[in-house]
Amino acid sequence: MVSAASATTAVPASATGASGRPVVAGIDLERATIPDLQRAMRSGRLSSVELTAFYLQRIRKLNPTLHAVLTTNPDALRLAAESDARRHRHRSKGPMDGIPVLLKDNIDTADRQPTTAGSTALLESRPYRDAGVVENLREAGAVILGKANLSEWSSYRSTSSSNGWSPLAGQTANPYVLDRNPCGSSSGSGVAVAAHLATVAVGTETDGSISCPSGANGIVGVKPSLGLVSRSGIVPVSKQQDTAGPMARNVVDAAILLAALNGADRRDPITVDAARQSLDDYTRFLRPNALRGKRIGVWREVYTPDDTTKAAFDQALTRLRK
Repeated sequence: MVSAASATTAVPASATGASGRPVVAGIDLERATIPDLQRAMRSGRLSSVELTAFYLQRIRKLNPTLHAVLTTNPDALRLAAESDARRHRHRSKGPMDGIPVLLKDNIDTADRQPTTAGSTALLESRPYRDAGVVENLREAGAVILGKANLSEWSSYRSTSSSNGWSPLAGQTANPYVLDRNPCGSSSGSGVAVAAHLATVAVGTETDGSISCPSGANGIVGVKPSLGLVSRSGIVPVSKQQDTAGPMARNVVDAAILLAALNGADRRDPITVDAARQSLDDYTRFLRPNALRGKRIGVWREVYTPDDTTKAAFDQALTRLRK
């Protein structure tokens, strides 16, 4: 087992811009999308190795506080170097090639990482085969960066479990306010994306486990229609509700990751029936003016926020109106 807190890399890549934002090779990761990163890699301004090393270094720095990552992949830099070599030969596999991805640790990887579901009972687990979504990610050239913390057994062990707690990594912390609920059970995936510990992450959802941590950590999450994404090699809760899905900082990246995840898998027959619904490109549905003319309800009666929270909320509404 590779400890996320002690993972090392010989490639110094981390930097912070004047605004305090995370920056690598002069690229502001707060605003950059996967297409931005791909353009930088094609031009030689950035490499997948540099980007991967940046995240490994940032995990080492922040994870002792956030507890968002269970393990880092000891082969991550090798996978990144292979992506750079493909790009150098003009054989890139597409928009996910060389992009570092964290996986919720209930998703099997047939590598040097265990798949634990956050439980000590599976600490020595070594899957013999990748989950269907991991096979698709490897085919797309993605860099499997590591495994994210989660609510133990995806909150299935108890009706009163703590969101984002596992005995292996402790309590996942919301990166914006450390003592606030990061929501579960894909809490590590959500926090890691929000805190720039990976470009994107994969979560799983039975009932709110992608959408809730995405909302609580200010990112974009998608629970795909059942059957669009394979469930093979994922520790199950409910056959009628389970699915994996993308978690990202923006809608563009979520759409790109969804396309990489989906597709037919004979180990999960429901995906064979749904394969005709899967697409290679969801970004074509993205429209910059999609909110124009929409009516958005604002519910203010849930609680009475403090003045600072209320001011931030009102500022967000002003931006939406614009």
